[in-house]
Amino acid sequence: MPSNWKLIAGGTVIDATGADPFRADVLIRDDRIHAVGEGAARDRVPTGEPLDVVDAEGNYVMPGLIDVHCHMTYGESQSQEEQDLYTSVESRTLRSAWHLRKVLRAGFTSISQPGGSWNIGVAIRDAVKAGMVPGPRMTSAGRYITTSNGLTDWYPDSVGVPDGSIGFLANSIPDMMDAVRRQVKAGVDLIKLSDSAYGEFQAFTGDELKAIADLAHQLRRKVTIHARGEAEVDAAVAAGIDWIMHANVMSDDVIERLAASGIPIVPTLLLPTNWGYYGHLVGTPARMRDGVRRMLDETGDTLHRAHEAGVKMVVGTDTGFAVTPFGEWHARELELLMEYAGLSAMEAIQAATVNAAPMVNLAGEVGEVVAGQLADLLVVADDPLRDIRVLQEPRHLRVIMKGGVVVANESSEFVESWPYEPHKVQSTGTLTRALVAGEPGRPDGGFSFEEGKDLFAAIRDLAAERELADAVEPAT
Repeated sequence: MPSNWKLIAGGTVIDATGADPFRADVLIRDDRIHAVGEGAARDRVPTGEPLDVVDAEGNYVMPGLIDVHCHMTYGESQSQEEQDLYTSVESRTLRSAWHLRKVLRAGFTSISQPGGSWNIGVAIRDAVKAGMVPGPRMTSAGRYITTSNGLTDWYPDSVGVPDGSIGFLANSIPDMMDAVRRQVKAGVDLIKLSDSAYGEFQAFTGDELKAIADLAHQLRRKVTIHARGEAEVDAAVAAGIDWIMHANVMSDDVIERLAASGIPIVPTLLLPTNWGYYGHLVGTPARMRDGVRRMLDETGDTLHRAHEAGVKMVVGTDTGFAVTPFGEWHARELELLMEYAGLSAMEAIQAATVNAAPMVNLAGEVGEVVAGQLADLLVVADDPLRDIRVLQEPRHLRVIMKGGVVVANESSEFVESWPYEPHKVQSTGTLTRALVAGEPGRPDGGFSFEEGKDLFAAIRDLAAERELADAVEPAT
């Protein structure tokens, strides 16, 4: 049977191996890179077999990008209840599959979903692999395994944990072992654990983490964990967790042990920075914005020290919230790693390509522009090593190729969002007689302490915006 050939001609190759960019053609046979540079010539195509040529003159050729923290089942939610309670499993599955195209259009040809509603991630992973649904290559966890003191056990015990929740509650090692076995039986690629929400304390014991990691590895699955504080990170390293999400705060001693272990971290800076610096545009409460800004200050110091110590970093975005909608922001994580962790542009590209390949079970198969790898490639109009932000602009993505097939280009239409059923908000405050009479806050006409904090934060934000506007166009 004849092969299908493509030649990407005249481009500058950023192969993500760490080598300097070089001018070369790239020859593709069926779904794999056949040759780069020498050997990538038209005369290598057998007579009579079809050849398509992509003119990349003046453009840059690089691997397709990878996001290892992409929650396809979150539905661009505005509240936790939207993620857990509203929208049926059937409708949520269809919406999740729909949104995959937005991610692919952004230049991300592979993703990993570290947890989500029901077992939808496994289903849409298989649908993409079978060619039933267009989207990036994908690996998926099931629902997060958590304790009563960890992230995702949101609701009072009287409510319990709904089946649609992104989390699964387990407070003993036998229950945790049972959850791992059932998730592996259901086809997950990895197990996701959730420690405390903001790193306030270590929610899993060291023995619990070690038992989960050992069983998952015995069953040939990987394990990751939501861990923001140094106690959780240190315990995860000791337990042999495969990669760690967030790692916002670490002492030098913990960083030293992390670096020695070779375990990579996925800082996922996009969500807190969008909350902290753009959240006022979409109603994120002032206290949340202030809190994540403080956390980001500590995170920047931690990540710079971790980078200097040689800790490997990987791109993940926490895409799936209303402040991190699908297809909009993924590539900004590369810019944020440069800002908050001190990565070079090449290191940031590697964080989104070769470093991320193991998290999608494709180490040595994707992530570099080298012969033998799958032809998941981008042709970019401008040099991302000179300005990493070009990857954030769809108009700069001239060609997006997955497995040797062009799946989008700079003129491709954008896919509209298909949001979940909204939470049933009846009001955002208490309607008192004093409020109706035009008196703010309390019946005595004053402000509560919390209202005062929010008002002060809002005034400060407005002042900062005014100062920025004046800097651009001075007031007259």
